[in-house]
Amino acid sequence: MRDQTVQVDDLKLVALPSAVNCADLFVRFTLTEWRVESMVAEVRRTAEALVRMVVGDAKPTSTPTMLLFRLRLSGSALAVEIEDDRTSPSLRVPRSLDGPNAGVQLLSTGKQLLWCEVPLPKGMDATVVPLPRRGTTRAAAAAAPPPAQIASADDLSPDVMDRILKGLRRDHGDPPMRI
Repeated sequence: MRDQTVQVDDLKLVALPSAVNCADLFVRFTLTEWRVESMVAEVRRTAEALVRMVVGDAKPTSTPTMLLFRLRLSGSALAVEIEDDRTSPSLRVPRSLDGPNAGVQLLSTGKQLLWCEVPLPKGMDATVVPLPRRGTTRAAAAAAPPPAQIASADDLSPDVMDRILKGLRRDHGDPPMRI
């Protein structure tokens, strides 16, 4: 939590037992996207312990609160963080994760932050992790020239138009059309 963040991804969850499975899927997807699959097992265990600590024994009928589950890549570690909307009860680091690489902070917003850092594999730091390429940003899309105009319908064969319309009208249960 001391070094500059290179990559971060988060997910807003309802603080119910289902958050454990959602966080697990999020960890597997994100670490695969960041290409650090060798860390998946350890980060999954860490995430599960932290989410279970926050969720506790919440019952589906209890008033739901929200939590923000975050994975942060910085320095030589990947931090698993959970922001809890509640100011009480006070969170604790699970015994299995207790140590200098884990802790609880009270944020200026009144929320609690439960975190644990998992070291990156030997010889790797956050700056060399091959991060994913995202799609075009809104700013780049706005600056791009307008797309080429589609040819007028007069240029299309009536047979092609008929097949397109039939394909659009067919029910999803129907077998695929033969072209």
